[in-house]
Amino acid sequence: MLILGIESATESVGVALGGHDGVIASVEIARGRRHAESIVPAVEFVCRQADVRLDEVAVVAVDVGPGLFTGMRVGIATAKALAMAKRVPMIGITSLDLLAFPVRHSDRVVVPVIDARKGEVFWAMYRQVPGGVQQVMAPTVGSVEDLVADLMARGQESLCIGDGAERYRTELSEVHHVEIAGPRHPSAGALVELAHARALREEWIDQREIAPVYLRQPDAQINWNTRQVRP
Repeated sequence: MLILGIESATESVGVALGGHDGVIASVEIARGRRHAESIVPAVEFVCRQADVRLDEVAVVAVDVGPGLFTGMRVGIATAKALAMAKRVPMIGITSLDLLAFPVRHSDRVVVPVIDARKGEVFWAMYRQVPGGVQQVMAPTVGSVEDLVADLMARGQESLCIGDGAERYRTELSEVHHVEIAGPRHPSAGALVELAHARALREEWIDQREIAPVYLRQPDAQINWNTRQVRP
């Protein structure tokens, strides 16, 4: 079972192919949010490198966010188009799950932190369980001060990862039981690995049910609402 994974919820674009034998080809591109121009060439590249035709792909997996609104929408739209054209099922996985998976062996509470811009971050919390990680706090959005207060109130040994953790390293480092390390961006390779496990359980989703995880209104909607209430 071949799975194509598309990850574009943050500043980088990642595409990977894999299945029973793990990830067989992957590429990550960081080109200043040029997601629309990068995804399709990246798909073509990994297919060439793996000597795989798109017709051989059995499942399309995609990062559904939270993250950058434009990147999420471009990635999801491309993944849906490919799945619809090839008539294959889809699997959607959050960017927070994807960040937590590579550090699943940590004995600390894993806290993926994604930079949400405007002084805010997206985060969730995970604990190690046999075979992976389990979410122990639902995804949320708030200021970095909110995150710091949450970490201090819990008082647990925590591992903060992601571009949000890196950007606010100074603030998070003030919490004495917090370590900052791990990946900066979600991985398309992790997306393929997690999607493969779900595909084996036949936990795929109809294309029409795949939707972005925003956690807050898109900036355009916020700006429109602000204009409407002005005197």
